[in-house]
Amino acid sequence: MPYYRAVAQSATAPGRIGVLLVNLGTPDSPSYVAVQRYLREFLGDRRVINTSRLVWLPLLYGVVLPFRPIKTVRKYRKIWMNGGSPLAVYSQRLTDKVGALLQSDLGDQVRVELAMTYGNPSIASAIRSLAEHNVRKLLILPLYPQYCSSTTGSVFDRVTRVLQKWRWLPETRFVNDYHDDAGYIDALTARIQHHWSEAGERSHLLFSYHGIPAVYVAEGDPYQVQAQRTTELVVARLGLTPQEYSHCYQSRFGSVVWLQPYTEDTLVALSRQGLRKVTVVSPSFAVDCLETLEEVAIEYRDKFLGLGGEQLSLVPSLNDDDRHAQVLSAIVKKQLRGWQGGDNQ
Repeated sequence: MPYYRAVAQSATAPGRIGVLLVNLGTPDSPSYVAVQRYLREFLGDRRVINTSRLVWLPLLYGVVLPFRPIKTVRKYRKIWMNGGSPLAVYSQRLTDKVGALLQSDLGDQVRVELAMTYGNPSIASAIRSLAEHNVRKLLILPLYPQYCSSTTGSVFDRVTRVLQKWRWLPETRFVNDYHDDAGYIDALTARIQHHWSEAGERSHLLFSYHGIPAVYVAEGDPYQVQAQRTTELVVARLGLTPQEYSHCYQSRFGSVVWLQPYTEDTLVALSRQGLRKVTVVSPSFAVDCLETLEEVAIEYRDKFLGLGGEQLSLVPSLNDDDRHAQVLSAIVKKQLRGWQGGDNQ
């Protein structure tokens, strides 16, 4: 079998621009086998777990993979939708809307596909689909507002791993982040304001970002700085005082030190201060998923109520909201400058 793979291309048809939206991924079903398969791929990525393979792989295959799926399946079943997991459903709907907006502005010149770093649809299958539509210029937009080596970096790894075996390579651009994009900040701010409007009141705003091991930041990962910048910009738009919001990190895994303060510890501290109502927003998630719908809206809510709180409400992620699609299409069009029009062959 040859090392390099042939990619079907037409020498006469006009070349197209491909836009690849990439999210983390999800099991295909809320079953033990599907969740185990997903976790094997996810937790086997060195970008995610950077522990020595001699130490980590025996733990992964001997302890984590046999037992963790049992608990994770129960969590997925609480939030599963008719069309699949929320992350998959919302990501596809968002992709369809972004594609419609771009084709409305740019016509058939642009093709848009969704891929997952882990699971389906795979990055390899999505890029091949784009190639079959004569895409010769490729823009990759990871659906992570803040750059993180464990997420954005893994997308880059997977894309290059696919392309390194192709005889023909598309001209490629990669969006690292959009944590301070004005449209994104406005959309996130509007989402919070709408949530408070529906609730009929404001409450202490908790910015809960997905955590990463603290050593990753010490080694140069900009995630913490970008997360703090997103919080600062939204707080400024909302006109909040330091006493009206908190910034923290959720979803710890393993025994290493992760970015702090932890969300759970922050909820304890807020309850001790006498706060009884909390609003949680998770800006690191483009669409709702297990970490927002189960971890925050169920686990953290129950914990806060157990501490004496009266209410913990989750601000929905931007999901497939029309404004979110407009933000992402604007980011794409900005990145496509110099590629639009003219000869794309």
